[in-house]
This record gives sequence, structure tokens and C-alpha cells, in this order.
Amino acid sequence: MVQGFGMYAVLRKSNAVKFDSWFVACVIIASFAAGTALLMWLAEQVNTNGIGNGISIILFAGIVARLPGTLSGVTQNLKLGTVQWWLVLLIAIVAVALVALVVVVTNGERRVPVQYAKRVVGRKVYGGQSSHIPIKVNGTGVLPVIFAQSFLSIPATVASFFPAPAEGSFMESFLKSLQYTSPVYGFFYALFIIGFSFFYISMTYNPVEIANNLKKNGGFIPGIRPGRPTSDFIAKILSKITFFGSFFLVFIAVVPILCSVFLPVNVSLGGTTIIILVGVALETVKQMESMMLMRHYKGFLE
Repeated sequence: MVQGFGMYAVLRKSNAVKFDSWFVACVIIASFAAGTALLMWLAEQVNTNGIGNGISIILFAGIVARLPGTLSGVTQNLKLGTVQWWLVLLIAIVAVALVALVVVVTNGERRVPVQYAKRVVGRKVYGGQSSHIPIKVNGTGVLPVIFAQSFLSIPATVASFFPAPAEGSFMESFLKSLQYTSPVYGFFYALFIIGFSFFYISMTYNPVEIANNLKKNGGFIPGIRPGRPTSDFIAKILSKITFFGSFFLVFIAVVPILCSVFLPVNVSLGGTTIIILVGVALETVKQMESMMLMRHYKGFLE
């Protein structure tokens, strides 16, 4: 309801509401709330009766539904001669390269080897096996990018509720500096992505707890003593992987912005969009693969 009221206020300020009254405001806010509830219900139905990831699949469908319109606009610009064919080819090559990079990094992981000591209980021998701790390179997913965009959009959202600032004032300069193509926006965008990546990993992984669980189960990392040295080793690996993963997210998020600034074409396929598309597609394929294997069929990709 609060978000619906905010959207109504934005629509009212932009003169998109023709008949302004309290009844119209209630209908618009209720429509936003009902639409949100309907999408949540559809997502729950996909999770219950489908292959899971209901919200992600709905987002995936909404993004894919925009692609025909984008391709139609590019084709029309090519016919009119406003865009050169080599420029469209260059953007297509860059998009394919970004998708391939996202696939590689999303599937990439650091496997920390773990060895379990042998234990004799009665006449049976337990343990003595080797395993690993998988740590994904991009363990944060797209959340740091979404959080960074949300934080940077707060000033513009708050300013939309008030009259436009005077020309040449500090507020006008401040809002211009936080525009999508501003260098200041790019700097804080990258800074927030890196910060939120480390914050998310620190909340998700607990090296001390992982080290204690390994010690209780008789496991150890070869060459590392159990206890505090193991937790320090895991924390060091997490810092290195998170550092690389955060810069990967910065690169994926900034490349479409640079293309929009330096190329005379509006690139609607942003970094967040690419990560969502690739992530949902890979996760859906994995779930379909596991479902088919559970029913004694061959793998989906075999």
C-alpha cells in the first residue's frame, strides 16, 4: 500500500492522472496492491505445482517479453538509417560476450578440499573420505546491484514528491550528479555494489561456524590446523572470492551504462537484466535435470 501511494504520487506529479480525486487515488493504490498480490499468488502456484523459482520466472518472462519490441525498434532504426549496421553488430557481440561471462562466473566456484579422519565404532570404520566446501564466485547473485540501485534512487524519489528545484541551486546540481549517466553516479554505484557484496557474504557465511562443524565431524583442511587457523583460512578465501565477484558485478553493471553514454543507441539490456536472465535459466535447467533424474529418466542435457 505504501509503495502504491508512492507510485500514485509520482503519477500525479507527472500529470498522468486526468481525474484527480480521493476515489481515483484509492482505485490506483488498490490496483497496485491487487496486482502485487496476484503476482505473489502466481509465484506461489509455480512453486507448488511447477518447477519452483516462481518470482524469478515471472521476472524472466517480463524481461523476455520486452525483447521483441527492442528488436523491432533496432530493425526500424536500421531501415531509417539512424543506426549503422556495424554498430548493431558490435552491440550484439558485446551482449553475447557478457552473457557468456555471466554463465562462466555464475557456474564458477572454489572448492576447498576437506579430509575426514577415520573413526572406529565397534566393528565398523567411519570417515576416511575426502570432500570439499563449494564457495561460489558470485555467491551474492544480483542482490548487491539491486540494493545499490535502490539506494541511489532514494534522493530522486524523495525529490519527486516536492516541486522542481530552482535552476542553478545546490539541489538541482545534486540531483544531476545522481543521474544514470553521471560519473558521480557510476562511482557510488560501484562503491555500493562492492560494499553490499561484502556485507551479504558476511551475513551468509560464518567461517567460525564452518570450522567448528568440521572439527565436530572429524574433518580438516589438508595443511591447515583445525579451529582458529581453519576459520582464518576460510575467511581469507571468502575475502578474495568476494573481491573478484564484486568487481565482476561492477563490470557487468557499468558496461551498459558506458554503452549508453558513448554509443548513439539506447541499450535496454542492463547488467541486472543479464544476470537475472542467465541465473534463472541455469537454475531452471538444473531443477528440470534433477526432476528427470528422480524419475529415472536420462538427464535433460544428455
